[in-house]
Amino acid sequence: MSQNKTGTGKGSREDLMSEIKRSREQREKTYREQALKLFPWVCARCGRELTGKKLRELTVHHKDHNHDNNPPDGSNWELLCVYCHDIEHSKDADSQWYGENAQPREQGSAHTYKAFAGLDALLKGKKDG
Repeated sequence: MSQNKTGTGKGSREDLMSEIKRSREQREKTYREQALKLFPWVCARCGRELTGKKLRELTVHHKDHNHDNNPPDGSNWELLCVYCHDIEHSKDADSQWYGENAQPREQGSAHTYKAFAGLDALLKGKKDG
């Protein structure tokens, strides 16, 4: 039996390709892969679109916080960027830390801060001046 540089036999390439295929199929069955197929690649909180290398920053958030509750229709999932996901999970820590004084957040509330609000007026003023 001939050996290659890694010390494996002739069938190693076929074995490796089979393992890669099995691994991909298992990964596609995971809730993250399912969610990425179901939902647009946009953070449900801040609206940031994540593609290419940034796609890894998009996480699946379980709305009921139960990671075993993974219905195939995705009704318990929402895609959140890593930053919004951290904020979502810090709500529980905040309420435990501050108790009754914690600010309750509405379910599904979105950020309303607009970073570029008024930018057009500033740019027009610069052109005029």
